[in-house]
Amino acid sequence: MWRSVRWLRAQNFDWVIDLQCLARSGAFAWLANGKLLVGLDEPREGARALYDIVVPRASYYTHAVEWYLAVLPRLGVPVDWNFTWLPERPRVAAELKSKWKTDGVRWVALQSGARWLNKRWPTEYFAELTRGIAAEFPQVRFAILGGGEDRPLGESISSGAPERCLNLAGQTSLPEMIEWLRVCELLVTNDTGPAHAAAALGKPVISLHGPTEPRRTGPYGQLKRVMRHSLPCAPCMKSRCVWPRPLECLTAISPAAVTARVRAELLGPPAANRVL
Repeated sequence: MWRSVRWLRAQNFDWVIDLQCLARSGAFAWLANGKLLVGLDEPREGARALYDIVVPRASYYTHAVEWYLAVLPRLGVPVDWNFTWLPERPRVAAELKSKWKTDGVRWVALQSGARWLNKRWPTEYFAELTRGIAAEFPQVRFAILGGGEDRPLGESISSGAPERCLNLAGQTSLPEMIEWLRVCELLVTNDTGPAHAAAALGKPVISLHGPTEPRRTGPYGQLKRVMRHSLPCAPCMKSRCVWPRPLECLTAISPAAVTARVRAELLGPPAANRVL
């Protein structure tokens, strides 16, 4: 850790930007000893006390992407959208196609894991989704994404259509995961990282939200595809469920409802030809 701090200080940075606003990230940003330290106005862990410039969130419902972008005008940098998000890595893409034989198949990506246990749509619901879509679309296969700890979840989901599911949990690098999302027509996901990568790639994202607020952190530009169930406690923004009927905010989103949304996406025009 101290070697890292010494290396940071040796760079003599002009700007240090902390978008995480946690005590740890703020401390490292401050220890970097740059000429200007910029961060977000997030009071949760007190990191903002370390910043030279504190950038407020325009409103409670301002999306995190918009909040991050608000840093740029404070630094005199224009906001420019004229670039390619996550450009293809040809070598990784070629290896992926060779390793998993992805050509000639319509792929749907599934992301069943999430850091918070109460952000996870039930795995048996994911299995029911694969069973229903497999019955209607014989050419569709499912790429189940996730880390190594999610592999049992992938195995459970695969039980819905064993011959049509590829459990990739713990089997891909980050660049391979990105290329898998590029191959797939759409992603069905909990509120977790791959949802944002898929949104950046312009892929339709059917995002299942329970305790979190999609207007703040949902897949950017795709709020119309967010599925949620209204409860007095949701979104609670807490990592533990205290509702008398645990996880009802997610369990009340039925497999049939999600299957219908996936069906509509698969029957619609290709993502490249539609407005997301």
